[in-house]
Amino acid sequence: MKFEDYKISPKIKSQLKELGYNKPTDIQFKAIDPILKGEDVLAIAQTGTGKTAAFVIPILQKLDQQHVNNKQRVEGVKCLVLAPTRELAIQISKVFQAIGEKLPVVSACIHGGVEQDPQISKLNSGVDILVATPGRMFDLVSQGHLNLKNLEILCLDEADLMLDLGFYKDIEDLLKFIPKKRQTLFFSATITLKIKKLAYSVVNNAIRIQISPKNPVAKNIDHAVVFIEMDDKRFFLENVLKEYDDKKFVVFVRTKVRAERVVAAMERVQVKTEFLHGGVEQQERFKILDRFRTNENRVLITTDVAARGIDIPDVDYVINYDLPDVSENYVHRVGRTGRGMKRGQALSFCSKDELVFLKDIEEYTGEDIQQFELTNGEYEDILGATEDGSNNWKKLIDDAEKDNGNEW
Repeated sequence: MKFEDYKISPKIKSQLKELGYNKPTDIQFKAIDPILKGEDVLAIAQTGTGKTAAFVIPILQKLDQQHVNNKQRVEGVKCLVLAPTRELAIQISKVFQAIGEKLPVVSACIHGGVEQDPQISKLNSGVDILVATPGRMFDLVSQGHLNLKNLEILCLDEADLMLDLGFYKDIEDLLKFIPKKRQTLFFSATITLKIKKLAYSVVNNAIRIQISPKNPVAKNIDHAVVFIEMDDKRFFLENVLKEYDDKKFVVFVRTKVRAERVVAAMERVQVKTEFLHGGVEQQERFKILDRFRTNENRVLITTDVAARGIDIPDVDYVINYDLPDVSENYVHRVGRTGRGMKRGQALSFCSKDELVFLKDIEEYTGEDIQQFELTNGEYEDILGATEDGSNNWKKLIDDAEKDNGNEW
């Protein structure tokens, strides 16, 4: 089945074609029709499967049809999409704008970290679809700038991450502000007891859709692990980045400090990178992601702030410089590559101290991760090839001899 076969607006079909959407993914194929029919939907699907378009397309169609039928605009927003992070909210908003470009349906995005006055002005001008993070949404509701009394569609995206970030009470409070008679769409990458509790508190007789193969790592991602001592990781990263200097990399580390140290280490060997973590100011985070998307920078060193939901086109490689201590995050990290129908590559650096994390990840995925074998000679060759003077013992000794003015 192709998008041409769906009973949706010719303007949406035309825009989908221009954007390169031809055939729906599994989650899109199973979700679009029930949403168009007004059903509540509980959808569980792994990252990179096209979840966003699965709800964007039918929502746009339903609201565009109201315009076609000359239905009078009601006060307040008709559709609210809640996302756990600012970056994800902006990304979802861009998908609405791209697919709905030729429609009279108005969408907007509100989130924290920026001035609220322009967002209030946008709401006052009339908005059909609002994509929001919970904090800013409640701020504007409490101030009387956001009216949810006539809401028709509620969509929760990446609901499992919302729970991890402590938004459960926010979602419960939201239900007090919106009509009980509504359509609810619930999208999550995982299904747990907590997720089930949340899901069944917001949906009503939902159509349940689950796209979850035994191995949660997408089948078009080739992933492997190589065993490297912790202090040697920077030399191996240098080697990979220089070997494939025309490719696009997302490199995951465990902490903010590690991200900045890895960027400094790459700077010493003339490899251009940028770091992204939760301590970076919001506007700068947007700029960093834009530079990465437009290939102004091809190497992003990041914490798990970029592991979930962020869709960056054409990432060739994911490097787990540090293995995650939460097994589920491994799946989300490697899912930054191999998006949609494209193939992707992921490589994890594992030190002796991280073997316990590797074991947990393999238990979570249900499969042993392929091991990339290095001989002792190959390992030493990579260490010897670095341009980082901190590992060049002969140079350090020679420099010390010159400074002391004597021979050792």
